[in-house]
Amino acid sequence: MPFIIKTIIAFALSAIGLGVYHVPQPRPDMASTTPTEKPYEAVGGFGQAMADIYRYVPPVTTTTPPAPVYKHGDCSWLPAVAMQAGWSVEQIPQLTKYALRESGCCPNRAGGDNVDKNCNITGVSDWSHRSDSGLMQINGVHWMPSHAQYDGLVCKQMRICTQEPLLDALTNLRAARLIYSQVGWSAWDICHREKNCK
Repeated sequence: MPFIIKTIIAFALSAIGLGVYHVPQPRPDMASTTPTEKPYEAVGGFGQAMADIYRYVPPVTTTTPPAPVYKHGDCSWLPAVAMQAGWSVEQIPQLTKYALRESGCCPNRAGGDNVDKNCNITGVSDWSHRSDSGLMQINGVHWMPSHAQYDGLVCKQMRICTQEPLLDALTNLRAARLIYSQVGWSAWDICHREKNCK
């Protein structure tokens, strides 16, 4: 076989890592390294090219997004949580309107609570509706098992029979979604509640 053909074959084999000119590299001690520090073992050819490329690809990090920062009167965080709770995009404007009116978009607020600008409870101004709970001020008729009017809907279907879980924004919006599926917006509609609108 002519020298030139042997050279071409040897070069091709070495390029894919199979040639006689491939020199194996000793493996480094990996005991004290983290996965992002491990050197790539491929030497020469396509494997080395891929190792060089991936050496510069940043590692993928999976972090959870930060919890929303609640401010009285700021509902900017609500759409993302509402969608997670099952509300549709079309319902978000009305939902936001009611959340702003009911609690000032402070999910930890019980009925009658006063809050500061950061949604911290500062006192109680009215003790007559303390069963109203959280972001959408879900009334006790929906979560107390003893109320016959709505038959404790949230208690029966979601197994939430106390106020505390409803002070979580996501849980509250899920419970509100359940109520909405039964009675629409009437649970939050002042005209319906007070029966004085024409």
